[in-house]
Amino acid sequence: MAEAEGLKLSFAAPDKIAPETLEVFPYILPELKTGRIPDQLVTYTTKEFSAVCPFSGLPDTATVTIEYVPAKKVLELKSLKYYFLSYRNVGIYQEHATQKIFADLQKILRPQKLKVTTIYNTRGGIDTTCVIEKT
Repeated sequence: MAEAEGLKLSFAAPDKIAPETLEVFPYILPELKTGRIPDQLVTYTTKEFSAVCPFSGLPDTATVTIEYVPAKKVLELKSLKYYFLSYRNVGIYQEHATQKIFADLQKILRPQKLKVTTIYNTRGGIDTTCVIEKT
């Protein structure tokens, strides 16, 4: 367990994030092989994402939106929920959480396109939005 500077609030290190909980299923339909159906944009949004600020030890909460165009795999939603839950007690900066989510999804999905947006709740009068996109 790490501790915020000068405080005794404990939290886990980023190695406790559990990308192994992410599961996929095949995205293969006969119609896709013929090219008669255009690419599908899949969007997932949750307002329940939370992690811990490693500087203050206080919770960071955010809305996370994932947008992707599948290539051969689709993300199973319950596994995504468990993946997000693995962040709950992890000390990670907002920008790093966005990068980690993007990297883990890119690795397991290998989508045609991927965009991860995190919109964090206002902290100290400052709003933070992080966006990573691969087109």
